[in-house]
Formats: sequence, structure tokens, C-alpha cells
Amino acid sequence: MSMISVKHLCKAYPNITPLKDINCEIERGEVISIIGPSGTGKSTLLRCINCLEHPTKGEIYVDGQNILAAGVDLNKVRQKMGMVFQQFNLFAHLMIIENVMLGATDLLGKTRQEAYDHGMELLESVGMAEKAFAYPDELSGGQKQRVAIARTLSMNPEIILFDEPTSALDPTMVGEVVSVIRSLKEKGMTMMIVTHEMKFARDISTRIFYMDQGLIYEDGTPEQIFGNPQKERTRIFIKQLKPYHADIKSQKFDFLGINSEIAQFMHKNLVPEHFRDASQRLFEELFMQCVLPHLPATFSAALDLGWSDRNLLLEFALRYDGPAYNPLTDTNNDELALLLVRKTAPELKHRYENGMNYLEVTLKTETK
Repeated sequence: MSMISVKHLCKAYPNITPLKDINCEIERGEVISIIGPSGTGKSTLLRCINCLEHPTKGEIYVDGQNILAAGVDLNKVRQKMGMVFQQFNLFAHLMIIENVMLGATDLLGKTRQEAYDHGMELLESVGMAEKAFAYPDELSGGQKQRVAIARTLSMNPEIILFDEPTSALDPTMVGEVVSVIRSLKEKGMTMMIVTHEMKFARDISTRIFYMDQGLIYEDGTPEQIFGNPQKERTRIFIKQLKPYHADIKSQKFDFLGINSEIAQFMHKNLVPEHFRDASQRLFEELFMQCVLPHLPATFSAALDLGWSDRNLLLEFALRYDGPAYNPLTDTNNDELALLLVRKTAPELKHRYENGMNYLEVTLKTETK
């Protein structure tokens, strides 16, 4: 039985739905890093698992118990799951040791002496014992976050949820917190970590959730997600590309509208003109002339572009459902269209996976 099981979790607000259909299984001792663009529901997922937000629908099981069921004691649930926030949330009027002791005395019923002894052990484990009698405003950001971790550990949690634990820190202080989290991993602590620190996520995790469009869009090992992502939007994010995405659902889609959006995307991101011409030529000749005529009246297709300022390259990807079909090898296609496609993108490749066709190429500076 998984330690945490999330099934068809949805969280909707009046104007936005950050979580559309989240499904995952988390085993004891795993370290899950959750990455993805801002606004894709990463923090909302943690807050739902910890019951700080009530999901619109779905189920969350912790050690086999549905924690969203009526009558569940949420205080007991939260004792199993400590949460570390990006803003520390220490009580400014209490000394560091008092901040660490508070939950143990008020919620776990420990005596002050028991809480003090355990609290000092925890502060020592995060390198903060010498600051036990200081106040939060006397500490750096990294020191405050280490205290916040010690405070969470004082509740003896089975899992710790970290919501951007390093985002509020000066870069010189990030290593302090990363070192503590690494030591928790070595001790077998189960953790879920929302982070924008890609190197940290790659080094510390046993699995990576890439979240996008309200879903866990891709789930894999750090080696897979960072070295060989299987989905286009994951690749765009990992390579730090500026993305453009368009869904196409029928033969009567707004071709002029998408062409205009491509031009606007290129202009906004100062993409060189030859990349714009190449991508629009591929869309017109490859999709419109070679692929679209072979698709039914309604279908599922998408265009993804990703621009890299750093490397001066543009990734172009088309995908469409249905049987395997490679327009590049179909001699019945328009001969001129195929010639223009091959001249524009000689490295263009086709692959077919799980009922979906993919046409992908990276356009580099030499593409004219």
C-alpha cells in the first residue's frame, strides 16, 4: 500500500482551475520534486494534500485512510505531514527554541522539558543549536528556514511537504537548506518538494513530477525528466525555452489566427526573422498540405514552439492522433510542399508513440 495515493484530484476557483485531474502514488522514503511553470498548481497540490485547501473533488489516501472523508480528524492527519513554507512563519516574539517547542507542547502533549530536550537535539541536527536563545529577527534567511525545518521535525512527521523552501533566500544561503534536506533524505524521510531549483531537484529526488495544464504532465526519474523527457512541454520547460502552444481540433480551425499568433510570439520574443519564416513555412507546408488532408473531420492535434535566447534555437513540434502516419515518406503528398519542408528542416523526424504521431525538429541559426 502506498503511503500517499491521490485519485482524480481537482481544485477549482471561480476564475481558474489549478488542479484538473491529479493522480499519483507516493511510496515511503521517496523524495518527490514538483517542478513546472508558475501557476500550474504545484503549491495548491501540497496544500490539498495537507488539507490547508479543500479539493473540489477527488480522493487523498494517507496510509490507506481517505483524509477527505467526513469525520476525519484533520489535526491527526496534519501531525503525519509537516509543512515547510517559503516565508518561514516563525513567531517573532518567541526565542528559536520556543518556536521549536511550541507544537510539541500544545499538540503532542509533551512536557516543556521533553520538548526542550528534543528541540535542542533538532536544532543541533540542523546546525542551529547556538542560536537557540536568539530571536528570529537576529537570523539570516537560511538560518530561519533551518529553524522552520527543525520546528516541523519536532512534530515527528512521517512526510514533509516543502513549498519553495529556497525561493525566499539569498543564493549564498540556499546551500544551508539544501544540506539539511539532503540529510533528511539519507535518514529515509518521505518528502515532496515544490522547487524552481532545477539542479537541486535533479540531485535530491528519487522522482520528478513535471506539472502543467493542471496535471502531472510527466512523471519519471531525474535521469529521464532532465536527460530524456518524453513530452514536448516538458522538454520546453527543462531547456528553459519560451513556449508557444496551439491546439487544433477540426479541419475548420482558425489557420489565419494561429499564423498571426506565431508572428506575435516571434515579435514579442525578438526571434530572428529566418526562424519565423521557417516555422510558418513548416506549419503551412507540413501540417496544412501534408498532414491535415489525411486527418478526419475532428481530431486532436497541437503545435508547440520553444525559443531559446541563450542558444539561439527554435524547437518546432507537431503532434496529431490516429494511426501511425509519416507525411515525409508519403509519395502521394504534394511534391513541392515536401521539397520546401525538406529544405527548411532537413533534420525533421517522425515518431509514433501511444496513439500519437510526432514531427519534431530543432531549428538552429544556420536554418535560412
